[in-house]
Amino acid sequence: MDTESDQQPGRPEKLYTGGERPYDPEDLVMATGADPTPERIQKARQLIEKEGPQVIERYLP
Repeated sequence: MDTESDQQPGRPEKLYTGGERPYDPEDLVMATGADPTPERIQKARQLIEKEGPQVIERYLP
């Protein structure tokens, strides 16, 4: 007999917040809740270059 805990996926061993892994400027735009337009993607690219990859952590929970 399966129990509820047997059916639930296990918790990941390591949780990522975002800055530890590579992401695209499009990902940063979408993390802000906006649609990726060429202008927003360019601004996101500049922001990543200026502030580094940890900038996405502002927008992630």
